[in-house]
Amino acid sequence: MSHIRDRIKELRRVRAGDLVASPNNWREHPKAQRDALVGLLNEIGYADAALARLLPDGRLGVVDGHLRQSLDPDQEIPVLVLDLTEEEADKLMLTLDPLAAMAEANQEALGKLLQEIETSNPAVQAMLDNLAAEYKINIEVEGLTDPDEIPEPPDEAISGTSRRSIRRQ
Repeated sequence: MSHIRDRIKELRRVRAGDLVASPNNWREHPKAQRDALVGLLNEIGYADAALARLLPDGRLGVVDGHLRQSLDPDQEIPVLVLDLTEEEADKLMLTLDPLAAMAEANQEALGKLLQEIETSNPAVQAMLDNLAAEYKINIEVEGLTDPDEIPEPPDEAISGTSRRSIRRQ
């Protein structure tokens, strides 16, 4: 492989409302995706940066991260400022998602992660459930009994209530 250029100039914290969305952005973000991202941001916080390039007027134009940029105009978000021409920015914007989509799932690793990850956010849970369904991964739910293995009732009645935490329903 030949020498690969580093196009990242700097990391900035930028008010989302000051970023300029690309007029060539071809991706749309449905409500479920928006809700899941808000849920993840609330649970984890920012752990990824938007990508932007310096425009001729000095503002930053979004290359990737339009959804993060659109959530709250007053929120400061991390932005990697790239040294790209308009054509290079469009090429990057066009190819980032399709390139990531070319990855293949390791069923065993995905199943293990889906089994271990917990969330209290319904939108994030729905996203995880859809991921499990898409890859046909059966998630065992703690605290539930296989319908074919129903236990016998106890000899003595138990009164009172107990609370049980169930991750997936």
